[in-house]
Amino acid sequence: MTTGMSSMAAAAFLALTVAGTLLASAQPAPTMPPPSPPAAATNNSRLEKAYVALQALKRAITDDPKKLTKNWCGPDVCNYFGVYCAAAPDDSCQRTVAGVDLNHGDLAGTLPEELGLLSDLAVFHLNSNRFSGTLPESLRSLHLLHEIDVSNNQLSGPFPSQLLCLPSVQYVDIRFNNFCGEVPPAIFEKKIDALFINNNHFEFTLPESFTNSTASVIVLANLPRLGGCLPSSIGDMAGTLNELILLNSGISSCIPPEIGKLDKLTVLDLSFNDIAGTLPDTIGNMRALEQLDVAHNQLAGEIPESICELPHLKNFTYSYNFFCGEPHRCLEVPRIDDRLNCIAGRPDQRPGEECISFLHRPKVHCDAQGCIAPPSPPPPPPPVYAHPPPAY
Repeated sequence: MTTGMSSMAAAAFLALTVAGTLLASAQPAPTMPPPSPPAAATNNSRLEKAYVALQALKRAITDDPKKLTKNWCGPDVCNYFGVYCAAAPDDSCQRTVAGVDLNHGDLAGTLPEELGLLSDLAVFHLNSNRFSGTLPESLRSLHLLHEIDVSNNQLSGPFPSQLLCLPSVQYVDIRFNNFCGEVPPAIFEKKIDALFINNNHFEFTLPESFTNSTASVIVLANLPRLGGCLPSSIGDMAGTLNELILLNSGISSCIPPEIGKLDKLTVLDLSFNDIAGTLPDTIGNMRALEQLDVAHNQLAGEIPESICELPHLKNFTYSYNFFCGEPHRCLEVPRIDDRLNCIAGRPDQRPGEECISFLHRPKVHCDAQGCIAPPSPPPPPPPVYAHPPPAY
C-alpha cells in the first residue's frame, strides 16, 4: 500500500471479507470446529510471520478454559480456530491472516509484542476475556487494521496511543478495562466511525477537538473524572453523529441551543451529570431522535412541547431534575419518566419545600464555552461612617 486511501480501502475490503466469514460461521455448531484432514501447509512469508505471532499469543495465554487454541498447532494458521485468512490486498495470489476473533473466550494472559507481525490484520476482536497488561506497542505497525475490540478485559496503563498511528482504523472499542490518565485530544481528530472508551479510569476534560470528531457513535459513559462542558460547536458534528452517550461523565454545563443541529442523532444520553439551566427548545429540530435521557441533573423550567412532538421519539427520561411543567403531549410519548421533579399534579414528585428551596438558588448562567459561570458577587454594602461626613 502506498497511499492512505488505498490502505483504508484494503483494510475495509479485508474487514468485509472477515465479517462475511464470521457471519457464515455463526450458525449453530459445536464449540470447537471438526478436525480437518491432515494436509501439508505451504506457507508464504506472510503466513510464516503469522505463525510466529499466533504461537507467541498461545504461549502468552495462561488459561484457556474453552480450549479455543487447542488446535493452534503446526504451520497451517488458516486452520486455527478464530483465525481468518483472505487474499492479500496487494497480491491476490497470496493468502494472509486478515482477522483474529476470540470474543467471549474467557481467555487469560497477556498480549505479546509479536502481534505486530500480523501486518495484514484488518479485524482484531478479543472482547470478553481476561487479558491483562497493556496493548503491545507493535500494534502501531498494523496499518490495515480496520476494527479493534479489546473491551471487557483487564487491560491497564495509559490510553493506548498506538491507536493514533493506525491510518485505517474505523472501530475502536476499549471499554470496560482499567486504562487511566489523559485521553489524547487527537483521538477525536481521527476519521473513525465508532469510539467506545467508557468504563475506564480516564481523567481528562472534554477537549475542544471533541466536536471535530467524524464518528457516528461516541460513548464516553461512566467516566466520572472526565468533566468539561458541552460547547456551542457541538452542532458541527451534525454531518455524521448518530449516537452520543455521556452519562455519568462529570459534565458540568448548560445544554447549548446549537445541539438542535444534530438532525441525524438517534440517541442522546446526558444523564447523571451536573447539567443545569433549561432544555433548549431547539432539541425539537432533532427529527431523528428516538431516545433522550437527561435524568439526574439540575435542569429546571418547562419541558418544551417541540421535544415531545418529535416523530420518532420512543423514550424520554427526565426524572430527578427540577422541571416545573410538562405539556400534555409529553404523556403521549411511548415511554417517559418524569419522577422526582416539581411538576404539579404528577405523581412521585419532589417535596414542595425542596422545590421552593431550588427556586431560591441563584439563576444559572453559562459562558460562551457552555460552562456554568460562577454567580455574580453581591454588591458591596454601603459604607458605614462612625460620624456623618461633614457638610460642605
